[in-house]
Amino acid sequence: MLQDIRDNAQGTIAKIIIVVLIVSLSIWGMDAIIGGFSGEPEVATVNGQDITEREFLRTVQIEKQRRLSQMETPDPSLLNEDQLRKDVLENLIREETLTQDAASQGLELSDSDIDALIRQMPQFQVDGKYSSERFAATVRNMGMGIAEFRNLLRKQYVVNQIRNGIVQSGLATESNASQLLQIQNQTRDFRALTIPAKAVADQVAVSDGDIQDYYDSHTSQFRQPEQVDAAYIALSVGALADSIDVSDDEVKAYYDQKKDGLAREERRAAHILINDGPDASATIAKIQDRLSNGESFADLAKEYSIDTATADKGGELGYAGRGVYDPDFEKALFGLKEGEVSEPVKTRFGVHLIKLEDIRRSKVPSFDEMKDKLRAELARKKAEDKFAEVRSKLADSAYAADDLAGPAKELGLEVREISGITRDGGPAPFDHAGLVRQLFSDDVLNAGYNTELIDVGDNLSVVARVRAHREAKQLALDAVKDQVRSTLVEQKTLEALAQRADSIIADLKQGKSADEIGAGEWVDYTDQGRNASGLPAPVLQTAFSLPRPSENQPSFGKVVDADQASVIALDAVNQGKVDKDSEEYKRLYSFLSSLEGQRDYTAYQQMLRKRAEVERP
Repeated sequence: MLQDIRDNAQGTIAKIIIVVLIVSLSIWGMDAIIGGFSGEPEVATVNGQDITEREFLRTVQIEKQRRLSQMETPDPSLLNEDQLRKDVLENLIREETLTQDAASQGLELSDSDIDALIRQMPQFQVDGKYSSERFAATVRNMGMGIAEFRNLLRKQYVVNQIRNGIVQSGLATESNASQLLQIQNQTRDFRALTIPAKAVADQVAVSDGDIQDYYDSHTSQFRQPEQVDAAYIALSVGALADSIDVSDDEVKAYYDQKKDGLAREERRAAHILINDGPDASATIAKIQDRLSNGESFADLAKEYSIDTATADKGGELGYAGRGVYDPDFEKALFGLKEGEVSEPVKTRFGVHLIKLEDIRRSKVPSFDEMKDKLRAELARKKAEDKFAEVRSKLADSAYAADDLAGPAKELGLEVREISGITRDGGPAPFDHAGLVRQLFSDDVLNAGYNTELIDVGDNLSVVARVRAHREAKQLALDAVKDQVRSTLVEQKTLEALAQRADSIIADLKQGKSADEIGAGEWVDYTDQGRNASGLPAPVLQTAFSLPRPSENQPSFGKVVDADQASVIALDAVNQGKVDKDSEEYKRLYSFLSSLEGQRDYTAYQQMLRKRAEVERP
């Protein structure tokens, strides 16, 4: 046997192996060959099971896309990459502990089980049938291999089995559900007394000394923030269209191409509508027979049609263009010749016989009437096709330029100016955090560079530069005196209203009547629920926040704003009704049970995580 090995080592097979090794070493190096035998790099090991770097990076990318999709204006620079990677790794560790726990309980899927699951997934089906081509393409678009996807599906399924089992086993007590529903359905009887701001106006006085004192103790409120004035180019499809020339010949050709569709065709129809029931076919046949014998369509519509709005008019529907009727009705109508009656047409309303009474077409607008509109349409189409190309040119040109005038002239765009942008932003497009951050970066603010070209919206990109920079400064008292006075008047009015409300409540608690206090008229609110309409929300919220009144005295509270104060007297709390057979009760009980199950599952996850032995390189 040794002799055979020795002989083969000198033969063709050995030479092929050596050539492969030499080529591999020359291309990838010895480290790659050795690394290939030692497995993929790992980012963590959970109870001896590796979480690979590839899995980690793929999950980071998925999570990044998910978080960006939740932003109103997606901006990758707003993501905290370090925190995102920590969150992803911790989630992968937690998932691995759950996967291992599922395996220890014997929860596994065979390859045939995985095949069955995949075949049932609608995203892998075409016309309701499984498509292996759709499956392969979908998985590739996810950036995964087939085996990798199958393994991920296997893990997720068994983990979900454990999760569902724990969550669905959660139980809520009937007493908790009943108590919550009683609170939710509770109503209250209360009164409200309104004190207008003018009632305390004589107590509100602001002196120059008050203004000076407030200014001196709140100087930080009266600082003009750091600001920049900027020049910028906004590249949009609309802006690009304005710079595109469209010749008269192009517009005329476009008009000739579209003019047939510019004439709106409308058709005047009549119909006979009957119910779509067992006798429908016989009734339709009878109507068709009488029509063929020369009877009037209008007379038969009066006799048979169940459309009460049109039957007395002989089934007349008037003129209408496309997009008005049910699609099947429209298809039949626009397939008729003038005076022709359709075959039976079924819609959700019933069965129709349709007669085309007349056709009218609007006049085609002349070229002169349409040319400006068509020129704008053509320019926009060209701009949409050209946007990506011009965007790339603007990005390169602005990066190399010392100003924006050159790039704007080169591409036929306009340089605009805007003033007073702070680090918190400004008017659009400087309400985009990424653009503002670039504008205040050291390179742009101090070194005089242009910003990068920033995509601030769909087909809208902006490049900017600083024209002027103003440091933050303290505003003089004279510049803000009126603002301070308004603030103090509002504060003192609120204080006076609150004191007046407190004084009324104190008098009421001592047993004085409203007439004795001279406070005004009370408004009664009886049996009001938490979502009662027609009441100011703060008044309703305060009424439901007050403690249950005693037998001898209401509970009192107040609501104060700049315009008025309201004193609330809570007279009674009416227990909410509970019907354990109602859908409301069943939904609440189910929700509470699910909530308990979720808590149990979270605790279960935490227990597995604490027990796990986790190693990180």
